[in-house]
Amino acid sequence: MKLKSQIMAFAAGAFVMASLASCNQSGTTTEDGTDGSVEETSSPISVSPVADSKAFPGAALDIASITASPADDDSVTLDVKYAVKNFTLTEHTEDHNADHMANSAEGQHIHFILDNEPYIALYEPEHSAKVKKGTEHYLLSFLSRSYHESIKEPEAFKLKRFKITDDGKYEELEVPADAALFYSRPKGDYVGKDTENLLLDFYLVNTELSASGNKVKAQINDTTVTLDQWGPYEIKGAPKGDVTVKLTLVDAEGNELSGDNTSISRDVKLIDE
Repeated sequence: MKLKSQIMAFAAGAFVMASLASCNQSGTTTEDGTDGSVEETSSPISVSPVADSKAFPGAALDIASITASPADDDSVTLDVKYAVKNFTLTEHTEDHNADHMANSAEGQHIHFILDNEPYIALYEPEHSAKVKKGTEHYLLSFLSRSYHESIKEPEAFKLKRFKITDDGKYEELEVPADAALFYSRPKGDYVGKDTENLLLDFYLVNTELSASGNKVKAQINDTTVTLDQWGPYEIKGAPKGDVTVKLTLVDAEGNELSGDNTSISRDVKLIDE
């Protein structure tokens, strides 16, 4: 089946799932010129939309080839080669968000996400990974700004589902039509100034978000917000030390959706200089 994705021009908005002691609404302008707003709880942790990211109209990512070769008795080496259009790897993204978020010194890149594990940043259009024989997998790849915000253009990603057979062959499988959520940021350790603003970013396939439809529930430690628009967000006020971020794709009533990729939790660490 041909994968059909729903890609919204990204806007931003969040509705709090707890009682509001206070709220602060601020208008933002997204890449398509629409307005978004956010309501924040009295928690020291806040989640706000990221506005005015540099747009990359027509940016496209394709997978030129995927091959499997023997690695050892129970594994293969999976070699993935990409083709990139209307986007330059290793170039620094020139916009104001690059100034106050963790920004890769190596520039723009591809996020390689195997089975919703932490991504690997690719600065060349190829990657090799060791994969067990007799296993099934999801591989999401998408283009990323230098400060790790995903490019949400319709052709800027590719999702593959595949298996490695018992005898070590690569076999492509049908991608389910289920709504899917893939975690991207925050990731890893943040030191010093980078702890002040954490990018919250995720990738959606086969779904849209709306006030009356599916949403993403984001829990950062004990603070929970519900996001009804797909776009980048900024976490502020997170404490030093370990921070747990959990993202869950839910329906209009707040129930977790069924599917292979609907909920993921990730631990990151914030460190003083």
